[in-house]
Amino acid sequence: MRTSIATVSVSGDFREKLEAIAGAGFDGIEIFEQDFLTFDGSPRDVGRMVRDHGLEITLFQPFRDFETLPAPLRARAFARAERKFDLMGELGTDLVLVCSTVHPESLGGIDRAADDFRELGERAAARGLRVGYEALAWGRHVNDHRDAWEVVRRTDHPAVGLILDSFHTLGRGIDPDTIRRIPGDRIAFVQLADAPAIPMDLLYWSRHFRNMPGEGDLDVTRFMRAVMATGYAGPLSLEIFNDQFRAGLPRLVAQDGHRSLVHLMDRVRREEPGLAMDLPAFPPPAPVETVEFLEFATAPGEAEGIEALLASLSFERAGAHLTKPVTLWRQGGINVLVNTGVEGFTRNAFASHGTTVSEVGLLVPDAHAALARAEALGATRFDERPPEGQLAIPAIRGVGGSVIRFLDRAGDLGRVWETEFPDAAPASVGAGLVAVDHLGQTMAYDEMLSWALFYTSILDGRKAPMVDVADPDGLVRSQAVQSGGLRVTLNGTDARRTLAGRFFSDTFGSAVQHIALATDDILATAQALAARGFPVLEIGGNYYDDVEARFGLDSALTARLRAANILYDADGQGEFFQFYSAARPDGFFVEIVERRGGYSGYGAPNAPFRIAAQKRALRPASMPRA
Repeated sequence: MRTSIATVSVSGDFREKLEAIAGAGFDGIEIFEQDFLTFDGSPRDVGRMVRDHGLEITLFQPFRDFETLPAPLRARAFARAERKFDLMGELGTDLVLVCSTVHPESLGGIDRAADDFRELGERAAARGLRVGYEALAWGRHVNDHRDAWEVVRRTDHPAVGLILDSFHTLGRGIDPDTIRRIPGDRIAFVQLADAPAIPMDLLYWSRHFRNMPGEGDLDVTRFMRAVMATGYAGPLSLEIFNDQFRAGLPRLVAQDGHRSLVHLMDRVRREEPGLAMDLPAFPPPAPVETVEFLEFATAPGEAEGIEALLASLSFERAGAHLTKPVTLWRQGGINVLVNTGVEGFTRNAFASHGTTVSEVGLLVPDAHAALARAEALGATRFDERPPEGQLAIPAIRGVGGSVIRFLDRAGDLGRVWETEFPDAAPASVGAGLVAVDHLGQTMAYDEMLSWALFYTSILDGRKAPMVDVADPDGLVRSQAVQSGGLRVTLNGTDARRTLAGRFFSDTFGSAVQHIALATDDILATAQALAARGFPVLEIGGNYYDDVEARFGLDSALTARLRAANILYDADGQGEFFQFYSAARPDGFFVEIVERRGGYSGYGAPNAPFRIAAQKRALRPASMPRA
């Protein structure tokens, strides 16, 4: 599989773009003309730089407003084309993209366009070059790939082919299966982009909101299944116009782009196995069975605070690690590790973020297969050699600087607790907490798509629709990702004064802002935790008057919820109960939840009340003293 990306997709100057694209593993680039024109170097210099980075120039673009023009505009269009051909020869590329015209004086007509492209094809072939024709979704006369194909078919010239773009097809709601009728050897190039489902002007949507395949709502997989069914064997290229990406880190955007292409083609081959695919074999995605453990990195002088919180949650210290300064706390099906190591990753995590959730252990069907898939999709293996006698648990670098470890029930990994904590006591019932329900992760808003792609490509995961959460000091965008027993809520913000923004800033990018623990009886759990001195977050009384009226709750139930500071939500599938700890000084907090019926959400309508209560609780400590 030959991969490519348009230079317009990545931020930075031309050199920075090339370094990021080559570093991410791409084979080539589309040179977007503006990137070339703003570079202080000759076309030959540009071509040499590209090749020095181990890349090829797969396409030069765009050439606009060419076809069906009246005289004398037609002659001028061919003169412009000859100049493009000169540049292509110096750059060292043989394919130019011609997008369907939007010129107000263009005449239209399939045969007239074919006549123009036949002549253009002759001129290109004389120089050893090729021409690709693309239907812009907002084209004046041609805005459908079927019409563009008809122009190419009638042109009937070997130097003129069709260029397909997933956005232009899917954005207009055109059935991608119509592509299957096009001969693959007449498709000159394929460009890919996804986008969120936002009803707006097509041109504005395209220019500002495209994203990587798998990050939006368009069925790019179905599009590519149709393309591959034609026998197309050329490059697959990303053309992404996105304001966030233009401001993002070139390296991160390029890595996400390459990951998205590999993930996309892996889905294509698994959904339609008969297609010829030039993609290395690697394991399929698998759902997470459960969150097997959470590990806090802290320091000897800081551990007391997190251990006191665990004790108030009715966790019991079950044992100590065989050789490392790590204690194991247990309750129900939950394992929490507190690591006070002063070397290696643990020390670095604490030095960077303070006390933080540094590692997450996931129980999967096959840990080594999960690692192999993650590496195939661009994740970085985490190698910290364990001392002799300890297990080497497969691990990758997660998002936000954390580590994800994969465990399974087979062999040594199935005996991890007996091996590394040989004297550990079994988990107690405690206050009735039974499992990790979800993790709340906080990041800068422009990294949300990247984090979601990480989870949904490496694991067998799915995304929920994005929702807006109103903080009194700004907006937080939230999106949930689930893979089997792993649920993660991603909360992105650029508003520094929001609770999420403060946590992200104050902890220097610590990934996990809160953990949610599940119970089967939240009222009993709340009562048990109150007896243990759990620092519950107090919710204002006005909330309960509203929630009783909104859901028609029995007044006796409302009174019990009010007394325990439990929030309530319901949908057509079931009910949801939740309460919180007061936030630690760094903003970290714990949530307790109970799900009834088929409720699969996270209590999003309650988030503004929770945030307001947390800010009230934090306010006295931040007010100046008299």
